[in-house]
Parts: sequence; structure tokens; C-alpha cells
Amino acid sequence: MDISGFFPIWDKLSTNERETLINAAQPRFVKKGTLVYGGSADCVGLFAIRSGQLRAYILSDEGREVTIYRLFERDICLFSASCMMSSIQFEISIEAEKDTELWLIPTAIYKTLMESSSVIANYTNEIMASRFSEVMWLIEQIMWKSFDKRLAAFLLEEGTLEESKALKITHEKIANHMGTAREVVTRMLNYFQSEDMIALTRGGIEIKNRKKLENLIK
Repeated sequence: MDISGFFPIWDKLSTNERETLINAAQPRFVKKGTLVYGGSADCVGLFAIRSGQLRAYILSDEGREVTIYRLFERDICLFSASCMMSSIQFEISIEAEKDTELWLIPTAIYKTLMESSSVIANYTNEIMASRFSEVMWLIEQIMWKSFDKRLAAFLLEEGTLEESKALKITHEKIANHMGTAREVVTRMLNYFQSEDMIALTRGGIEIKNRKKLENLIK
């Protein structure tokens, strides 16, 4: 897949704009666990995900993480080029959750295209609005939804993403995703196990009763 496949507005771009994007797009491969963006100081450019999976998260002053969204095949990540948007006032980090192939479009080039093309500018604003909607949804979940429901939803999502009932994930990693302490996660997982919803294994979790987890989040 070339870079044109990531832009539904491709047919509306001029020949020069298309050539600029094609020539600017740099293929990159990042291994699982790599920090690909560490805040606005990096501002490496726009990411277009060819395959794999990235996680965007924020980090508190105390070092606690919370995942704000994930990026999959054909997604575009704008926050890795956040320095071109002066309205962004918070730091986001992005790591590879799986081995990932992506296109990188340098910030300066994409910013020039945004400034000269209303089509690209409008499309970029649509993506940004969608990402902020995801962030607002997350805030609502954290503020108003009980932790047992959030954890059940997370385990179900992980099972869907991995296409498996056996999840290779630690309590610490779950805590990082959900912005809480590992001890809180462990206590709730132990409760889920006592209710026969899951089984705790060495270095992982097995979903035993998906229906019970689904009923919990209703």
C-alpha cells in the first residue's frame, strides 16, 4: 500500500500535492516496545500506519500512564506532528505495541501542504476532531464509570484485538493502560477470578466467561 491509500481526499488533491506527499513519505519499521514519539520536543512528523499497532498515552508528573487511544492499520497519527498545531497544550507519548510498519511524512512538509491546501487542512481538522472525541470519551469513562466495568471492557477489547482468550499481558501493563495502580488491577482481577470470569496464569490472563464480562459492563 502506498501513501495514497491513507487519504480518502486523494482524488481532490492537485498533481503537485500528490507528488509532494509521495516523495515525502518515508518508510519506517519500529519494533514492539519502541517509543516512537516522546512529546512535542520530538515532533517527528505525521505517521500513517501500514501494519502493526501503536498506543498513544499521557504521563502524569508521578509517572503514571493512561492510554488515550490506539492506532491500527490505515490509521493516521497527527499528534506525532503536534508542534505544527499551536493549540495542542499537552504532551502525548506513542509506543509500538506490536512490530509496526509506517510511513513518516516530515512535519515541515505536511505543515506547508496544510497551509496551501484547504482540502488537506479540512481533512486534518476532521482527524483531529475525531481524536479529541476519543479523548473526551475516555475522560467520561474514567470520571463516571466504575473500575470493574472499565477493566471488564478492557479485557474484552484485548481479547478481540488478539483474537484469543489467552492474553499475554501483565497487571502492570494493564495499570499503565488504565491510569491506575497495579495493586488496584490485581485486586479486581482476583475478584474476577473468584467469580469465574477469568483465570490468572503466569504472565497472562485467560478469559473463561466472556458473557459474564459483557453483562458486567451493561
